[in-house]
Amino acid sequence: MIDKLAGALNFHQEALNLRHERQRVLASNIANADTPHFKARDFDFSRELSSALQSGRAASQGLSLRTTSARHLDAAGQSSPLHELLYRVPEQPSLDGNTVDMDRERVAFAENAMRYQAALTMLNSRIQGLKSAMQPE
Repeated sequence: MIDKLAGALNFHQEALNLRHERQRVLASNIANADTPHFKARDFDFSRELSSALQSGRAASQGLSLRTTSARHLDAAGQSSPLHELLYRVPEQPSLDGNTVDMDRERVAFAENAMRYQAALTMLNSRIQGLKSAMQPE
């Protein structure tokens, strides 16, 4: 029963995790808009989502290990949340080598925030539907 419930929510969990990660990357781009030689980064959301769902990362992730010393070994099987963080191709690079286009970054940030909120709404609806299906009448 729990496996079926986890499987039903796996897609939403991955989508929210990737939206959160993309928001972090876009915020970093915006924060470094005036940093010389900073290169704007982003990733292909749909490719990362399909990759995460195929590898079953959310279901197998479980608890993460924390190291207390720099000499500790990394946990086997742990990977970064993103496989491919790409550089943005600028429309018009600045003289100082910075490739952040604030208009593009703001639009991407707002769109990602809206899609994150939509994913939360759909997840909430899914959970409410599952709760109502489990309750006796």
